[in-house]
Amino acid sequence: MKVAKFGGTSLANAQQMQKVCSIVLADPDRKIVVVSAPGKRYSGDTKVTDLLIACANTYWEKGQAGEELQAVVSRYDEIVQELNLPKQVTEQIASDLQERLFTRERCTKERFMDRMKAAGEDHCAKIVAHYLQSLGKRAEYVHPGNAGMIVSDEPGNAQILPDSYAKLRELRNREGILVFPGFFGYSIDGEVVTFSRGGSDITGSIVAAAIEADLYENFTDVDSVYAVNPNLVANPYQIEEITYREMRELSYAGFSVFHEEALVPAFRAGIPVCIKNTNNPMAPGTRIVSERKITSKPVAGIAGDAGFCSIYLSKYLMNREIGFGRRLLQILEAEGLSYEHTPSGIDNISVILREDQLDPVLEHKLIHRIQEELKVDEVTIVHKLALVMIVGEGMRSSVGTTARATTALAKKKINIEMINQGSSEVSIMFGVQAKDVDDAVVALYQEFF
Repeated sequence: MKVAKFGGTSLANAQQMQKVCSIVLADPDRKIVVVSAPGKRYSGDTKVTDLLIACANTYWEKGQAGEELQAVVSRYDEIVQELNLPKQVTEQIASDLQERLFTRERCTKERFMDRMKAAGEDHCAKIVAHYLQSLGKRAEYVHPGNAGMIVSDEPGNAQILPDSYAKLRELRNREGILVFPGFFGYSIDGEVVTFSRGGSDITGSIVAAAIEADLYENFTDVDSVYAVNPNLVANPYQIEEITYREMRELSYAGFSVFHEEALVPAFRAGIPVCIKNTNNPMAPGTRIVSERKITSKPVAGIAGDAGFCSIYLSKYLMNREIGFGRRLLQILEAEGLSYEHTPSGIDNISVILREDQLDPVLEHKLIHRIQEELKVDEVTIVHKLALVMIVGEGMRSSVGTTARATTALAKKKINIEMINQGSSEVSIMFGVQAKDVDDAVVALYQEFF
């Protein structure tokens, strides 16, 4: 039994949806189909999710959004007409969107936005189910709440509740093809709550884990996972097999092919994942597994991501001050900040944060609190940093990986702000100036591949 998840580009228009349904019908083991909202049809197009966000924002501010609503309905209607489905399908979509808009008066903006954003996947799933039925196949749309996709009540950042898995497991016993909308679930109180953006990958992984699938297939628009961003390097190395740990690290550092949180349910359930191309389904794709055979290449992939900053603290004899690190992190917690890395020395420590968490007011408050409560000798915040990761299980048994990496960066005259190696020895992180991130990634790729 397989769970097949299809991304937005795979469902962008009627032709793509027909491809998706052909892929599903080509393998009777593809029991459950998880869908995203329709994505871009061409360069410069707008994703349905972004149309919904624009519609919701306008309606929230003005109490009306006729033009924005029509843009959403028109996208779906185009698909419905080209698939030769009854016009009632479009009418039902338009009616549902109106009902969602009318909830504005009785909920918070966060709640309202989640209801609107979730409509993208929800209506796409219904259309796919209708189309399969029109082909004479036994297929049905699955309502996430009724099926057991019960999540924490955190708008825009839902987490699956452990008890949900037992209920979702019952999907194994249903007949026919089940079409499940991704990206959202329901709170215990029955409210629509979305995962973080791109969360349809998470839905697919949860469903695969719940039904104990033999394989979770994630269909996108590339033949495989590449060892580096193909926008930076021509014809990059294609990865045939990669471990959960490696993929998690690469996703975190900027690999957009797979949502960084999505691997956890599949990993815990021991379910292999395969990344495949909707437009070339016969390509073998990339398998994500628990363990793999280590080849001669110590590095599996290289990724970089900008948008970080570093809080640098210095205090003489910091290493002898019991509880210093705990008190520092408590200050961050109290200000609602999450951190990424904490490289340190005996008298200094750096805390790496996502830069978008800070604004000038919070930054000033943070510096003041650290100075007053921790009595540090120095505290500064360095902006416009990027993290570059080299990732590979083979680095554990390979001598000189760090030396090769630092030499490659030095040859390109890229200054290293910091280095941090994970305790698992699967990754090495380099902090560089944001302006140098692409050059750093290319230099490291040329060195190792």
